[in-house]
Amino acid sequence: MSLLQGSCNCGAVKFTLTQVPTQATACHCRQCRKQSGHYFASANLPKSAVELSGAEALTWYQSSAKVRRGFCSKCGSWLFWEPLFHEWTSVALGSLDGQTGIKLGRHIFVAYKGDYYSITDGLAQHENQEILLLPAQ
Repeated sequence: MSLLQGSCNCGAVKFTLTQVPTQATACHCRQCRKQSGHYFASANLPKSAVELSGAEALTWYQSSAKVRRGFCSKCGSWLFWEPLFHEWTSVALGSLDGQTGIKLGRHIFVAYKGDYYSITDGLAQHENQEILLLPAQ
């Protein structure tokens, strides 16, 4: 598979993944729901596997003592979720261009999911997963 490309909605922030993730996570926690409007689908990679252009438009919001979220300061697109004390980042799958071949592998923080939908895909569900302990995929 070729390298994956991604960007924000307005194109000010662009990136290339030099490593292709094979599995994704759907996070249903309150913060991800409020930020994305639903659950947040992302894939973990080493920070070194993300080549960024337009970094001056990337703004980081520290959403908790352990986590920050990266978004475009021009259009507001949420692109990254990153633990502060680890060498990996989660890339928003919706920001990737075209087909990716990445498959959803699990749901986390399902105890906090919205009551307006059901999870029926048969994938693993974790009620209160401590995501900071998960290794990069």
